[in-house]
Amino acid sequence: MLAVQGDFEAHRRALERLGATAAEVRTPAGFDGLDGLIIPGGESTTIEKGIAAYGLEEPIRGLARSGRPVLGTCAGLIMLDREHLGLMDIDARRNAFGRQVHSFEQDVSVRGLGDEPLRAVFIRAPWIERVGYDVEVLAEVGARPVVARERNLLVAAFHPELTDDLRLHALFLALGAREDMRLHERSSEA
Repeated sequence: MLAVQGDFEAHRRALERLGATAAEVRTPAGFDGLDGLIIPGGESTTIEKGIAAYGLEEPIRGLARSGRPVLGTCAGLIMLDREHLGLMDIDARRNAFGRQVHSFEQDVSVRGLGDEPLRAVFIRAPWIERVGYDVEVLAEVGARPVVARERNLLVAAFHPELTDDLRLHALFLALGAREDMRLHERSSEA
């Protein structure tokens, strides 16, 4: 996971609870051998400056374009949008639900995660202002998209790492497993 700023340690613990090995990435060399990437929440301007300062834009883009899964949560959602890294066909609106004092928790039904809603922690959260044609909206709050997927890219406007519900992290891991299956099927056909 990207360890420039934000609560990457909580994401690491969530992945480890699911049996995955997690690495904290701070340099371009850290991308070697990664199966996927989480860009955590935090402060989007600080994350953006850290990505630029450490030369991480192209390694992130290369990993995403290779088909490996990328999960962006809260500020990570913002970083994947058109205006920032330009990887996902979405426009994010920063602090859309309000300032820090307007932070809240809410149950959110996420398509593909079963019937039980996911408890979502929104802290100075964005929402998705506009989605492109190939973007699948998986959850909304007040008719505003808060979880979406485009190919191997998954975003959530909230902090799934702050709850005990691991389903969104499991979905992220499953995106990588699906890509591994496709690569294996292609090599078997050759």
